[in-house]
Amino acid sequence: MVPRLKEEYKQRVVGAMTEEFSYLNRMEVPKLQKIVISRGVGAAVADKKLVEHAVEELTLISGQKAVATLSKKDVSNFKLRKGMPIGARVTLRGDRMYEFLDRLVTAALPRVRDFQGIKASGFDGRGNYNLGITEQIIFPEIDIDKVAKIAGMDITFVTSAETDKEAKSLLAHLGLPFKNN
Repeated sequence: MVPRLKEEYKQRVVGAMTEEFSYLNRMEVPKLQKIVISRGVGAAVADKKLVEHAVEELTLISGQKAVATLSKKDVSNFKLRKGMPIGARVTLRGDRMYEFLDRLVTAALPRVRDFQGIKASGFDGRGNYNLGITEQIIFPEIDIDKVAKIAGMDITFVTSAETDKEAKSLLAHLGLPFKNN
C-alpha cells in the first residue's frame, strides 16, 4: 500500500509547485529525500542504559531500528572517550519516511502544548530543514508511564531543493504547519 503523503505528493504537490515556481519539467520539482531523527544523550557517559532507552524510543517512533552514535574524539572535561555511545539516530527513506511525516503532522505536532506552528528559521541555505522537538512524549507510540526521563530530539528534513524558498514550499505543501510571520 502506498503511503497517503507519497500519493498526495505525486497527485497534488508536483502540480502546485510546478505552477508556483514555473518549472518546465515535473522532474525539476524538489523531492523529500530523507528524514534523519537524532538524539544526543549527554548523561550517557555515566550510564550506558540511557543510550539503549534512546535507541528503543527512536525505534518505536520511527518504525525502523535506530543505531547508537559514537563519540568521535576524547574530551577530558566531559569524561568522554573516543568510541563511547553518546546518542541515537535513525535515517528514514521511501515509504517509511512518508509514513513518519504523516504521523508527525497529523498526530504528534498537534499534541504539543500551546502549539502555533513550527518556526521557519530552521533552513540551512541549501534546502534542508531542521526541527527541534523538546519532548518525546508527543508521539503516540511512546507510553508515558515507561519514560524514564523526558528528552528532546532533532528531526532533519533533507530535500533536493536548491533554495530555502523551494524547500519551505515543498514542506508546507506536504503539511508541515509553519508559523505565519
